[in-house]
Amino acid sequence: MSGRDRVGAALSAALLAATATGCLDRYEPDVGPPLGPLCRDIDSDPGFDVSFGLDIRPLFGRDDARCLDCHTPGGTSPLGLRVSGLNLSSYTSLIRGGVDSGDAIVLPERPCASILYQKVSEAPPYGGRMPLDGPPFFDDRDLQLIADWIAEGADDD
Repeated sequence: MSGRDRVGAALSAALLAATATGCLDRYEPDVGPPLGPLCRDIDSDPGFDVSFGLDIRPLFGRDDARCLDCHTPGGTSPLGLRVSGLNLSSYTSLIRGGVDSGDAIVLPERPCASILYQKVSEAPPYGGRMPLDGPPFFDDRDLQLIADWIAEGADDD
């Protein structure tokens, strides 16, 4: 056996012994805390029905959100519409999704898997977080409203 083979065999034996005795358990990678809150596919307030027209659509139109500036044909800078194809001007166009998202943009009863929710949430985003030139971003209350709407079935009401 060559010297190199002996070193390799010795390292293998040491690794095997360390694994068997549990010595390596303390050397697991430190991945740090979660980047965002854990997502749950549930309606946080079953007693309150979220309305697309009354609750969700106005979020997109707020000045601090700027969603409609980029994702409507008449927006001040419709770059988001041109690049992604996502049009937020109506419920029907939103549900149709964009070039990459398609109908996965909103998956009824599954906010955590819905690209819309992922794009506006802290992490893990699907691509860049929206608005792309943010902050400001939606606050926790707004994010919960979007998640609840989707969890309730993402109806057009």
